[in-house]
Amino acid sequence: MAGGFSFSCSNEKRLLVAMMATSRVFGRGRGLIAVVKASSASFASSSASNTSGAGLMRMMPVSPQLGEFLGASESSRTEAAKKIWGYIKLHKLQNPENKREILCDEKLKRIFAGKDSVGMFEITKLLSPHFVKSH
Repeated sequence: MAGGFSFSCSNEKRLLVAMMATSRVFGRGRGLIAVVKASSASFASSSASNTSGAGLMRMMPVSPQLGEFLGASESSRTEAAKKIWGYIKLHKLQNPENKREILCDEKLKRIFAGKDSVGMFEITKLLSPHFVKSH
């Protein structure tokens, strides 16, 4: 937190924070802080408009099996992964000796091609065929 603003870790924002701190030491803080405020406000508005559903956050139709699990006919990849992980943790389906292994119950077997267990890094690969690609 610098100057009352919360920044993420982008290089541009780190530079602005460093400039703010340096300008305070050398007595030219007010003018530079105004520039930083304007810059961060324009950055926030531009990043808000970029969340139009591109990439992993885009809502897509899902297969009937995944739709039944999620309770929806369409979902984003990230939302589906979050719900699956929530289900895994709620039902304690991680192998206690190897937390990277998921022990599938009947509900997960329908999504994960009938496998009894899957690795945590396999989940996204096994979800891929459930997202219907529309052109």
